[in-house]
Amino acid sequence: STMARNLTSIKRFHQYLLLQGATESNPAELLAPPKLERKLPDVLTIDEISVMLQPPDGDEPLGQRDRAIIEVLYATGLRVSELVSLPVDQFRRELETVIVTGKGGKERLVAVGTPARDATAAWMAARDATEAFVTSPYLFPFRDSNLSRQQFAAALKRVGADAGIDPRRVSPHVVRHSFATHML
Repeated sequence: STMARNLTSIKRFHQYLLLQGATESNPAELLAPPKLERKLPDVLTIDEISVMLQPPDGDEPLGQRDRAIIEVLYATGLRVSELVSLPVDQFRRELETVIVTGKGGKERLVAVGTPARDATAAWMAARDATEAFVTSPYLFPFRDSNLSRQQFAAALKRVGADAGIDPRRVSPHVVRHSFATHML
């Protein structure tokens, strides 16, 4: 807040005066910083998430991809960077898990629920039948690379808008927070 920034400036100024020998005390050190209210992140309701997870119209591969990636994001709470760079061979449907390489290169095993596994299996069947995707090492490819965070965010906003949700309320971070909130 502006008040907190101003208070920091005043304290630093008095520290400077002390260091320069211009004063012998720092009257600002007794001032307590204002209590800052932490705004809770926006979350989508369970009903809104449910509408977003409805199967896309028809069997269009990209619609299946978008549904699968949203299902996996909501089911696991993965970071978007982890999700879009997920190698196809790290998804273990029969083991109900996915191996995720997180920050610092550390691997961890993440459980994946049935709806996300089913949506991903449907996407993988469409993916393997699509010449542009079948050779990609990524579970969620885009042309000859992986889907970027920005491309995923745009796809998520489209799915949200199609579900009648204000696109300003829909982002990968909001879906991740919705996962955590609904888990609680």
